[in-house]
Amino acid sequence: MKFLSLTIIIVYLSVSVFGQSKEDIHWSTSGNSFYDVELGSLYEYMLPSFEKKKIVDSVHLIPKGQNRALQVKSFSFSEDGKTVLIYTNSKKVWRRETRGDYWALNVSNKRLKQLGKGRPASSLMFAKISPDGTKAAYVSEHNIFVEDLATNKIVQSTKDGTTRLINGTFDWAYEEEFDCRDGFRWSPDSKHIAYWQIDATKIKNFLLLNNTDSLYSFSIPIEYPKVGQNPSPAKVGVVNITTTKTTWMNLPGDAVQHYIPRMEWAANNSQLILERLNRKQNEAKIFLCNIATGASNAIYSETDKAWIDVKSRWSDDPAGWEWINGGKEFLWVSEKDGWRHIYRLGRDGSETKITTGNYDMITLEAIDEKNGLIYFMASPENATQQYLYSISLNGQKGPVLVSPAAQKGTHNYNVSPAGTYSNHYFSNIKGEWVADWVKLPDHSTFATNGKSETGSRRSAAVAEMFQVTTEDNVTMDGWMIKPKNFDSTKKYPVLFQVYSEPASMTVKDAQGSAGTFLYAGDIAGDGYIQIGLDGRGTPSPKGAEWRKAIYRKIGIVNIRDQAMATKKIMNWNFVDTSRIAVWGWSGGGSTTLNLLFQYPEIYKTGISIAPVANQLLYDNIYQERYMGLPQENREDFINGSPITYAKNLRGNLLLIHGTGDDNVHYQGTEILINELVKYGKNFQMMSYPNRTHSISEGAGTRAHLAKLFTSYLRQNCPAGGR
Repeated sequence: MKFLSLTIIIVYLSVSVFGQSKEDIHWSTSGNSFYDVELGSLYEYMLPSFEKKKIVDSVHLIPKGQNRALQVKSFSFSEDGKTVLIYTNSKKVWRRETRGDYWALNVSNKRLKQLGKGRPASSLMFAKISPDGTKAAYVSEHNIFVEDLATNKIVQSTKDGTTRLINGTFDWAYEEEFDCRDGFRWSPDSKHIAYWQIDATKIKNFLLLNNTDSLYSFSIPIEYPKVGQNPSPAKVGVVNITTTKTTWMNLPGDAVQHYIPRMEWAANNSQLILERLNRKQNEAKIFLCNIATGASNAIYSETDKAWIDVKSRWSDDPAGWEWINGGKEFLWVSEKDGWRHIYRLGRDGSETKITTGNYDMITLEAIDEKNGLIYFMASPENATQQYLYSISLNGQKGPVLVSPAAQKGTHNYNVSPAGTYSNHYFSNIKGEWVADWVKLPDHSTFATNGKSETGSRRSAAVAEMFQVTTEDNVTMDGWMIKPKNFDSTKKYPVLFQVYSEPASMTVKDAQGSAGTFLYAGDIAGDGYIQIGLDGRGTPSPKGAEWRKAIYRKIGIVNIRDQAMATKKIMNWNFVDTSRIAVWGWSGGGSTTLNLLFQYPEIYKTGISIAPVANQLLYDNIYQERYMGLPQENREDFINGSPITYAKNLRGNLLLIHGTGDDNVHYQGTEILINELVKYGKNFQMMSYPNRTHSISEGAGTRAHLAKLFTSYLRQNCPAGGR
């Protein structure tokens, strides 16, 4: 269950040259330049000078017979730089726009041609040019196709793909919970393609009901494996692009009871390397597989008493494999000593620990093998912040703080492939920020895009960080925004923003991380105290024990931590204990319900958006990872579910949900309504027809949601000091 981000994204790079987010900077292979689209044309920017060279003029992106250039959604270059793939006409697949049209442009002669002619419009996914630059491969309607760029000949490499037998991409659950989307890889010699096949044929459909878009209602089926239901079995095959014959990798055990969240070529043309998790996700194994025979060999394994995180937890790009030493070793990240650390593993399973100590590596940022350095984010002293560190590849030198020590807060980087340059953004909750470009490893600035003025304060109320220690001796980080013109002799209402599950933190010392984005007005000016708290179970860099204290106790440990911290806050002399409100979305909606139901003496008003009312209704990958299997410990799911405590509701509750939510189904809210009705509990409810988990579709939706949120809060938890 991914947390619906409540953070206000700060645009910190200028609109043209620096207009990319961390995810979409297109670095050159050398890392000494990057590419960007400006006014429809494609440019290369050399670093550190930012000298600009036009690579493709927009006129060359006008298809024959048309009078308008392609609208570039994204692009990528072949390894030799001679061909650029243009991605356009994109359509959303669940969360992201990963389906669309692709065009190949020859950079030299400017010939532009569409890939997959004859395929349905906007049906191509993840097109990639072969390493030798002669072909392109893509997925269309769950099959893999290979197209010759010179002759335009198209060969269908897989032929068994259907809506339920999925080649080269993934089903709903893999995408949502493992961040798996692109499901095929070219071999380095361009002769084979390795790919996932997901068999969702036995996954039951969950039906979303559309009552508004036609005279008669119709259902929308989604293959959705509920907790306790068997997952979709996955396997990995290698297809010879000449013969179209697939060889399947032979892994031991029952494919139904395992997941394969990672797979790549093993730095050669003859082997694959992959990670396999058991269904409980508390045992991980790494296999080397022979592509000719399919034989597999486990070279590494680890177990955990709770769960093992996949790569998307410690890398912005869940694809790829971090090979070093000419492919003889690779980097691995593990929490097996109680902290998230970097290791180097040999192909024989031998290991060397690189980072050590009682702190967590947060994310792996870059490898500069030329200078023998690894760059990673960490914050040993303050879990709400993050800084860039470097350490030698052998772990004998470092870690060395790379981020400026004087900039206290949160740093973000997009480091070039060679580890030479990076764009950099620093901010903190006080409103200080700097956006610049730096050279590594000395972090010398060679371009500044903007920064906060010295001594300036934002016009909005300024947040502050604090800590509170509960009666259980749990110290929690928090942020707080006090009302404007705050008077410590008065008592004010408090609105808590919550999430509190393993998918996300809500407390970060970063600009835009605090506040109530749904409030339609000036919430600080109206006189509310706003607070966010992170307790045990949130993914803070406080060690595995902190993060995994919630195992089999979602809805118990995290709820008690929030409530006990609130009890301490209620002792502050400027807090009105009769006006305590709480709100959250998704997992935060679940937390809101649990707080209202389990601690009705504390929380008087709650706004719960898209909650999981019953953990037995959510998907298996997420819920089983953190809670176990209901066949073995069903009582834990029941004990942590808000619906179990609905009979205790005393305060004011507003339930909000989209009926088209494919992630957290509207089903749970309807079942909760029945439970509340059974016990005679008064509450208010707003359903948004056919809206998804984000409740963002349709004209006026977000404005309506904000107005609803604001008016309910004002009515049931009146603003202002008294």
